[in-house]
Amino acid sequence: QVQLVESGGGLVQAGDSLRLSCGTSGSGRTLTPYSMGWFRQVPGQERKFVAVISRNGAITNYADFVKGRFTISRDNAKNTVYLQMNSLKPEDTAVYYCARGSLLPSTNPGAYEYWGHGTQVTVSS
Repeated sequence: QVQLVESGGGLVQAGDSLRLSCGTSGSGRTLTPYSMGWFRQVPGQERKFVAVISRNGAITNYADFVKGRFTISRDNAKNTVYLQMNSLKPEDTAVYYCARGSLLPSTNPGAYEYWGHGTQVTVSS
């Protein structure tokens, strides 16, 4: 019954910034008890881990290819998770997915049961 919705994707130029948001819809269960992750996927490739944040936001982990450029955060009062993407590169072009994890943060897509439908991020050069 968990429905996640991503927003904020779009077309930007290399070096620009974009902020993705993830929230609930439908029954809208609280995300507070769960770690939350962001993943991305390019057609023909496997879904890759991007970032994860712990329940209270104290712990974050990033894929090497986004460290120093992307920041994951959450506002539990708003039941929303964010992915701030700076210094975007053409290779960041992908569909970005928000996913609800478990008690502890994980980089493994298999640790996430609920996923949004994704939001397209396209970075032109």
